[in-house]
Amino acid sequence: MGNPKRVDAEASSTSKTPKAETGKGEGKGKRNPWLRAAIWTLVGILSVALVGTGVVAYAYINTKLPDPNSDFRTNTTFVYYNDGKTPIGSFQVQNRVTLTYDQMPQTVKDAIVAAENRTFWTDPGISVTGLFRAALGLAGITTADATASGGGSTITQQYIKIMYLTQERSFTRKFKEILLAAKMGQEMPKEKILEGYLNTVYFGRGAYGIEAASQAYFKKSSAKLSLAEATALCAIANSPGNLDPTKGTKQAADLLERYQYTLNGLLEMGKITASEKAAIYGALPAFLPEDTDQRMGGQKGFLLTMVRTELLAKGFTDQQIAGGGLKVITTFSQDAQDAAVKVGQEQTLIASNGDKKKAKTLHAAISSIDNATGGVIAIYAGNPDFVKNSRNWATTPRETGSTFKPYALAAALREGWTLSDQVSMQTIRRGRGYLPNPNGKKTTLLNATTNSINPAFFNLVSQLKGGGAAVALAANDAGVPTGEGWGNDAYMPLGTPMVSPLDQASGFSTFANLGLHRPWHVVTEVRDSTDQQVYVADTTGVQGVEPDISQDVTYALTQVVRSGTGRSAGTIGYPVAGKTGSKGQDNPNGYGRQTVATWFVGYTKQITTSVMYVRGDGGHEDLGPGWFGSGAPSRTWAAYMRLAMKGLPRESFLGPTRKKSTMTPSPEATPTPSYFPSWSPPPPPPTVPPVTEPPTVGPTTAPTSSAPTSTATGLPTATATATSTP
Repeated sequence: MGNPKRVDAEASSTSKTPKAETGKGEGKGKRNPWLRAAIWTLVGILSVALVGTGVVAYAYINTKLPDPNSDFRTNTTFVYYNDGKTPIGSFQVQNRVTLTYDQMPQTVKDAIVAAENRTFWTDPGISVTGLFRAALGLAGITTADATASGGGSTITQQYIKIMYLTQERSFTRKFKEILLAAKMGQEMPKEKILEGYLNTVYFGRGAYGIEAASQAYFKKSSAKLSLAEATALCAIANSPGNLDPTKGTKQAADLLERYQYTLNGLLEMGKITASEKAAIYGALPAFLPEDTDQRMGGQKGFLLTMVRTELLAKGFTDQQIAGGGLKVITTFSQDAQDAAVKVGQEQTLIASNGDKKKAKTLHAAISSIDNATGGVIAIYAGNPDFVKNSRNWATTPRETGSTFKPYALAAALREGWTLSDQVSMQTIRRGRGYLPNPNGKKTTLLNATTNSINPAFFNLVSQLKGGGAAVALAANDAGVPTGEGWGNDAYMPLGTPMVSPLDQASGFSTFANLGLHRPWHVVTEVRDSTDQQVYVADTTGVQGVEPDISQDVTYALTQVVRSGTGRSAGTIGYPVAGKTGSKGQDNPNGYGRQTVATWFVGYTKQITTSVMYVRGDGGHEDLGPGWFGSGAPSRTWAAYMRLAMKGLPRESFLGPTRKKSTMTPSPEATPTPSYFPSWSPPPPPPTVPPVTEPPTVGPTTAPTSSAPTSTATGLPTATATATSTP
């Protein structure tokens, strides 16, 4: 029959089923609603966690490091004087010198770990407790522990944020940082991470990376840092804007606290002994004040601008120049450059009779070239500070005055004239212009050059087969680029053509080299970040002017210095060849004459230097009475060359060739009316605004301003005897 109790139980269970279906009756019993809510919440959290874990896992697997922030991949390009050791300045996106891990001092590697992330060598790239502190920070909650220990990021996370992300404070950016840090921590050796971090982290004072920081704070390589100095620098990395001890007592006190925290960490990690800690624990090392000297201040800005312009012309890009970590060795000599600056500033004040106000408007440009290479060894830009006024008068073309006569002499010698051939010293005046007078009193070309006789050169060019075009060609062949005022007429040797002092020095250097022209340049050599040579200047040169022509031009110019208008330049104790020059024009107000430029360009066997004086922002203001090339320009040239030539051997020039004349003046050489200016008064010179950007420099420097062709000035009347315009 079975068990009656079992049957009864089953029956009882069966009899209750309809009640359960109809919703009537008590079922299995009531459940607690709070318990039900808790169960479903737990189920939800677990479900989300499982899904989230899958999402994170998927993101982790598919995450790749993005392209690095380009600025943090750059290295500073350093520019040096010609010794390759003395720095002039630098080009930079960020001031950084990258080191390999092995090049980094162990004290620095230990100290940065002690300061920023003591579990660096064992953690997976992220820190759970650090993440919690970071979350509090993002929520606006700070803790004393977070402040003391440096926040929630490991070194790996900090490196990720610097190199690959932004400084944005958000959960999204933090999530990316954590994911990438975990990925990097698993896939990249710790040594490479620490190397990257120490090369990218900002230390203040514009320094990125430990090497630049060592120079910025202690003026030494990181390899020479003491334990105290290395520890202090690594402590500063936590908050460089607030921990520079030279900025105030609070900053010094805050850094001392952070410094001591780092020393405690070094002891805890077993990297230093208790006695080493005790010896340096109580005080910070001595910090040098921040270098407030502007990178482009003084003459450095002019030099660096010339270097950058030449590098661009040679095919280097802006990115390579500013961030390629190049080593650029220039042609500039520190001794010669210092001499040019010293003399330029002293002589400007002397020429202004000690009046500092007048001296501010007077510009003495000095350009000096090594004849053996064409390298520019020194310039003085005529403005004392690039930051205050970036106009470089050494590369700005202005009227050359009689310093253009040597090219006319070379043109004549090419056509068969000799230094002993004679030319008339008198002209015929027509209104404001002149006509040649071949029947006037005559003098030799040598004497005309020695005493800078304007009418003689006017008559000479009028008789040349090539006329003024032959003069322009001779100048071009010597390396002088065509510019404003080159009228290709008989007035050219009287100084209307505009040439920069640097180009004029280059042209005269060709005569010093017996006609071999070596273009001026300012970069000798460039090496890349691995110290491999990637560029070297070509100093071979080209034969621009015939050797015998150059020999006779040089001889004539030695007589200018020996017994002519340039005698004050012949006092330096070396054989010198050179030419004075001054350029006058009618006063735009209609009152007499004014002098707008004075020059002396001269050379020894080793060095060619040009000096030009102009006044005003545009360089066309009246210099005042008594200004000639035989005055301030010659004195300035001599004062500089005494210093620049110091210690160099005394070398002599060749004498004249003493060739016989083969000159056959062309019957068509009589000037046409186009050679002569209109008889109407010439227009006033234009107002040239100040230059806010430095002019383009290079072997083919273009004029930076324009001016109308001036009429010939200072010439005697037809009945006058010859005079000179030194």
